[in-house]
Amino acid sequence: METFTECIKRHSKKLWDGLIERGAAPSFREDRTLRSFSLGEVAEFLGVSGSYLRQLSIDGLGPTPELGTAGRRSYTLRQINDLRAHLARARPKEALKFCPRRRKGEKLQIISVAPDSASTTTSFYLAQGLALQGYKVLAIDLDPKGSLSKMFGYHFPAIAFSGRRPASMYGPLSYDDDDRVSMQTVIQQTHFDGLDLVPGTLELEMLERKITKRILKNEKNLRYEDVSIKMVSALKEVEADYDVVVIHCGRGAFLTAGAYEAATGVLVTVRPRWPEIASMTMSLEYVSHFGSVNCDFCKVLVTRYNPRNVSEQEAVAFLRESLGDDLLTATVWESDAIRQASIKGRSLYELLAGAVGRSAYEQAMETLNSTNAEIMDIISGVWGRPKIYVSQTSRSATEGKANSRSGGNSI
Repeated sequence: METFTECIKRHSKKLWDGLIERGAAPSFREDRTLRSFSLGEVAEFLGVSGSYLRQLSIDGLGPTPELGTAGRRSYTLRQINDLRAHLARARPKEALKFCPRRRKGEKLQIISVAPDSASTTTSFYLAQGLALQGYKVLAIDLDPKGSLSKMFGYHFPAIAFSGRRPASMYGPLSYDDDDRVSMQTVIQQTHFDGLDLVPGTLELEMLERKITKRILKNEKNLRYEDVSIKMVSALKEVEADYDVVVIHCGRGAFLTAGAYEAATGVLVTVRPRWPEIASMTMSLEYVSHFGSVNCDFCKVLVTRYNPRNVSEQEAVAFLRESLGDDLLTATVWESDAIRQASIKGRSLYELLAGAVGRSAYEQAMETLNSTNAEIMDIISGVWGRPKIYVSQTSRSATEGKANSRSGGNSI
């Protein structure tokens, strides 16, 4: 008789074949492109004036921007990175400002984002924000449901039927010789120049089960490589290619443990509501059980914060009193703009302000950029560099408000 598993596989295959025949099967990856950025946006990324960039363009220095209506200049992200390289050569004393990639002797930063409130969105915006600032970034999705991967346009259900296995961290971490692959083979490009992704797939759930079985069979004599050692070894393979790795942790115990033990930094997110603070506290307790974790930092980020809500104000005050400097100064506000962007399957970095409402867009971007700036300053501190991003972001926000009041714009 046909087993339940065989029945399900038979139905799945028949349904999938039918979807392919009708052209309705989702592809492994959406064909996405990233918009160009205005001269004003590029000036803000680089920390220079729009007039300076305009003059560079007129003088034929650096990449040639696209000219739109009324001569408005815009740059692709790749051109922005080329512009960074040009400015670093032309102004060597400010090379770190324009081209922040890690130098010799500076270790790869591996930031594991704990699986708490808004951790997927936080991982998404952190990885993209770092890429926009000129870092080479690898995002790793350890969620079997691929929540972060979907935000980048990768769809895990298609993998099981596409023959593209393994396509996740299952391959580099696998204990089975037949399934094991190198780290390079599971890395996918995203539509952000300088930002790559290891997708999350259902294979990760299978890996968790296999690890559990091995532990049960070898509980008295665990002499095999554990997942944390494998995670570190896998990242060593591509260490030279990246400045920062952002690991989006899922709910799998062993994979999350491996992410924490590989991490040089841990970021824990929390919504300022008492039940969620209790949940986050348990997450911190969980992290504390991994004695081999040796992070440069462990920070807590308040997300989805409504600063007009008195209870949430009290919760933030409690967190600040309890955690001190380990609570990031920046908070990410509750935002309809972020929510609308998510519904559109994009980040705010990918959209123009008009797509979600200018006022809501600017407010959300201010909180996101402030958060990323604080994290980038922490990374700079670990590398022994001066901290510049928070002050640069604050200055840009102030100038932006002044320009808005005066009705100025950049061309």
